[in-house]
Amino acid sequence: MELVNGYTLMKYSENKKNVLPAFNTTNFELTHGIVKGLQLSQKGGYVQISSSNLELSSPYMIKEMVDFSMKKLDVDVPIALHLDHGKSFADVKSCIDAGFTSIMVDMSHLSLSENIVEVQRITEYCHYFNIPVEAELGAIGGKEESESLSESEGKTNPNDVNEFVSLTGCDLLAISIGNVHGLDQKPDIDFPLLQKISEIAKIPLVLHGGSGIPFEDVRHSKKFNVIKVNYGSDLRKELISTFGKAYEINHNAFDVKTLSKTGIDNVAIAVQNIMNNIN
Repeated sequence: MELVNGYTLMKYSENKKNVLPAFNTTNFELTHGIVKGLQLSQKGGYVQISSSNLELSSPYMIKEMVDFSMKKLDVDVPIALHLDHGKSFADVKSCIDAGFTSIMVDMSHLSLSENIVEVQRITEYCHYFNIPVEAELGAIGGKEESESLSESEGKTNPNDVNEFVSLTGCDLLAISIGNVHGLDQKPDIDFPLLQKISEIAKIPLVLHGGSGIPFEDVRHSKKFNVIKVNYGSDLRKELISTFGKAYEINHNAFDVKTLSKTGIDNVAIAVQNIMNNIN
């Protein structure tokens, strides 16, 4: 099975009444573990990479890794390849050129008017290629991997939602309602705010920082049109701890191949656990 278009995956979610997990990758081990976990769970989802992590590879390398893993594992569940936190038009264009099937543009560090203008421009470009666009309104706190977010932290203002969605034409809206990136801060989901935003937005909503959100909160969020939840920190922790534990046991450990295979399996198990608990 080949990658599916983001719109196709959104339709799949609608039909199954499932929240779609979006798993962040950085390298091959994470990528293969994510795809393996999705296949073993027999449920669809996203493989995604943020603009900041593309500096370690390229959109083309990530696309080839996903294609390789899907072929190697004989995948028969729908998977879309998504740009997470796209920070420039150039990043968006290069990902579409490489074969990504879904895009997120994050201009939340700008003023509302500037955010609208930039997202609108990128949405028009992506829609020309029939690719859905996720945009962010409000600033999601915490850290995404090792990078501190520069935008001032603040929840999504429901008074801005209708204008933002109407003018940008985005297909999904990432919101800030007490969710945070990383594992260092505890999320506190504001469900009354989520309900208010869902009633205004009329498009599917996205929660970033899924690693720290209790599964019961994720399941409850489906009532308010949340269609996509991002996971990254817990998968990275599984991969890093695989090597860390081996080093603690033996400071002369050098068997990268075996540890990489174990790391892939540990990531896949973490993916399965998430898949089994969010729906």
